[in-house]
Amino acid sequence: MSRVIGQTSSPTSNTKSGEVESTYAWVRLFTALAIGTIGSIGMWSVVVALPAVQAEFAVARADASLPFTFTMFGFGLGAVAMGQLADRFSIVVAIICGATSLAAGYIAASFAPSLWMFTFASGLVGLGASASFAPLLADMSHWFTKRRGIAVAIVACGNYLSGTIWPPVIQHFIETSGWRATHFVIGLLCLATMLPLSVVLRRRIAMHLETAESAAARGAQASLGISSNALMALICIAGVGCCVAMSMPQVHIVAYCGDLGYGVARGAEMLSFMLGFGIISRVASGFVADRIGGVATLLLGSALQGVALFLYLFFDGLISLYVISALFGLFQGGIVPMYAIIVREYFPAKQAGTRVGIAIFATIVGMAFGGWISGWIFDYTGSYRVAFLNGLAWNLMNVSIAAWLLLRTRTRATSLAHA
Repeated sequence: MSRVIGQTSSPTSNTKSGEVESTYAWVRLFTALAIGTIGSIGMWSVVVALPAVQAEFAVARADASLPFTFTMFGFGLGAVAMGQLADRFSIVVAIICGATSLAAGYIAASFAPSLWMFTFASGLVGLGASASFAPLLADMSHWFTKRRGIAVAIVACGNYLSGTIWPPVIQHFIETSGWRATHFVIGLLCLATMLPLSVVLRRRIAMHLETAESAAARGAQASLGISSNALMALICIAGVGCCVAMSMPQVHIVAYCGDLGYGVARGAEMLSFMLGFGIISRVASGFVADRIGGVATLLLGSALQGVALFLYLFFDGLISLYVISALFGLFQGGIVPMYAIIVREYFPAKQAGTRVGIAIFATIVGMAFGGWISGWIFDYTGSYRVAFLNGLAWNLMNVSIAAWLLLRTRTRATSLAHA
């Protein structure tokens, strides 16, 4: 029998439970999707609650937006911290810490006497929510080989599913019960659901499979001819670049529609289109990655994202914006999960949680910076046209890195074959 990490071999132990592509692997996949859909509530609740929080604390809109900034900051740092926990201990430990942080953050927010206390509690919520994304992507990459792309993509859909399901539910309870009671209940809900679900993830992948995967990753990295730190830096720069570009429509489409005279409700519908088509994109990108690899899929998605951004420059009619927003979601939804695939292709399995967390942190930095710089450009120029051009420039940087990695891999592989 193959020895499974964290378990002792015995005549009655189920060795198949630690194998890739097994029935248990698929059960684990959809359990992870459920955890991601629940835990990612921390990414969306602060946006829905913003008007009610602003009204209660009687502060300006800019001040009321600080909790979102702290949520994103906590999510970014948490991606690295929770990934390290998963690498050193297990994914279960990361999920338990995440659920506990979510519960503590939401309950603390419900009793917050001031905006600043609510803001710090939101940072704790973001920290907890991070356990339901990057660590789960890394964990799921261990359990699939032939279908790794689609598996990681499905888990990544939890974030978008959460954004589709939870906002209207949260808004309903804020209107009927108030934002404080709603936050308190959300905290208890996260604890009551995520902890039992984490039990399903207790099993570990077989040691011999993890060793083989690590050997393959080292070979792939050696074929590039650059150091692991240099490769990680390129992945992070690419992550920042793609998400600065991505943030322009995602963060500002509502305001853009308001400026064009269509109303913010139309902009909100376009954002919903982006998220909905983003789910389709994530699943489709997984199928593509399983056939052509993570780097090639990243290059394809980033290039198409650039096309959608380019279209925003020339079409601003209402119907046109609906169509372009749907295309944008269809093109960009699969980009972020590709960083997890690329990490698993080039780095040892035992580093997956930490390195995927670092890559996701870079994308969060890109989203945060991109949302701010686009607003600053608008304030300076009085138009979003230059902001779209700025997004295209950052996207070009991401495309260039992906193209260079792909070309270098193929060039060196050809050279070695002829050596």
